[in-house]
Amino acid sequence: MSSPTSPADLVILGGGSGGYAAAFRASELGLNVVLIEKDKVGGTCLHRGCIPTKALLHAGEVADLAREGEQFGVKTSLAGIDMDGVNAYKDGVIAKLYKGLQGLVKARKITYVEGEGRLTSPTTVEVNGQTYEGKHILLATGSYARSLPGLEVDGKKVITSDHALNLDRVPASAIILGGGVIGCEFASAWKSFGVDVTIVEALPHLVPLEDESSSKLLERAFRRRKIAFELGSRFSGVQNTENGVKISLENGKEIEAELLLVAVGRGPVSQGLGYEEAGVQMDRGYVLVDENCQTSVPTISAVGDLIPTLQLAHVGFGEGILVAERVAGLTPAPIDYAGVPRITYSDPEVASVGLTEAQAKERYGEVKTLTYDLAGNGRSQILKTTGAVKLIQAEDGPVVGIHMVGSRVGELIAEAQLIYNWEAEADDVASLIHPHPTQSEALGEAHLALAGKPLHVHG
Repeated sequence: MSSPTSPADLVILGGGSGGYAAAFRASELGLNVVLIEKDKVGGTCLHRGCIPTKALLHAGEVADLAREGEQFGVKTSLAGIDMDGVNAYKDGVIAKLYKGLQGLVKARKITYVEGEGRLTSPTTVEVNGQTYEGKHILLATGSYARSLPGLEVDGKKVITSDHALNLDRVPASAIILGGGVIGCEFASAWKSFGVDVTIVEALPHLVPLEDESSSKLLERAFRRRKIAFELGSRFSGVQNTENGVKISLENGKEIEAELLLVAVGRGPVSQGLGYEEAGVQMDRGYVLVDENCQTSVPTISAVGDLIPTLQLAHVGFGEGILVAERVAGLTPAPIDYAGVPRITYSDPEVASVGLTEAQAKERYGEVKTLTYDLAGNGRSQILKTTGAVKLIQAEDGPVVGIHMVGSRVGELIAEAQLIYNWEAEADDVASLIHPHPTQSEALGEAHLALAGKPLHVHG
């Protein structure tokens, strides 16, 4: 076993969103960085997550527009979905971004090591028989698509999102186990491709982490789109049939389809990597950290899906940057996780930042809420989308929650996160002029109404 002569400032295990963001920021701050990745830089988000799913959803939107052109006085028809073509488009987007990332790794003079690394002490990582020493180690090994106990994923009839992103055909029907973000996004894309879809969710609502009003609006929209769902229904088993699968629920119901997509969340990749042996505190596979992403071992930090924070690429970026700055001797502020925007890119989209009404009541007791219906928004009428903007305000205080449902509202959440994170009050936003006709006006008008100056709101 050979060991390099001098330790690096930072050795990073995992080249996904958290790992590469830390590598880029650390190298920018003049640190000597080693980045270790067993597969491809970019991780889940670029290769098996955010980017490919959004490409599928966009292809689905194009299919819907072709199918529904008549609504807009345009005579279009949908000749069909060519999955090879869809996959070529999706893979083209990934390839371009991947090439850009690889270029950045080279340009930043980061030592990039391809191989499966393992923590061998609080300051060393071993890859391919070679030991890399670091003054500080960052664990960023990410997550995998989970299944349920006793539910065998065969990659053919019972699949995870990893398989779903590479299907070479459009199934006639599919059951989606899990009505969270991933389940709802696949349900939406597949319905656009003409798949007969049923979602099974054990909790009482779709996207259960969102404000209940947003869940209800999404459920209403999915009903209109003829996406079926069974809520408050627990899965009890699956059996193969001649042309697919049959699942049974605890309530005695049975559902048949060609495919079962298991979308019950993602679990941390942490087993057998030497974390416990090095003294790192864990809980159910997650690495535990303080508000600065520091583990129980002073020389080791951890970020991204490996730690029990929001499993979002942009959270991984933020955590990675925080660790790089801390290791470089700066004092970055801890992340306020409530202030991180969350988006489900289904049709319609669900976007939120801040607290749900239930959380706000728990924290503040009395809260004021206002819901602005997109029916009053010109641009939303042009796009033929329905939905709403809901604001939650602490009594005589700032706006502490913003929840939106509608086509493209994910693009509006950037302004909403400034409102929350800068602790704006309704009056502060009401005095700002939003461009007409845009969907962003809905956010402006909701604040006007909350400030007691309603414009296009029926009293």
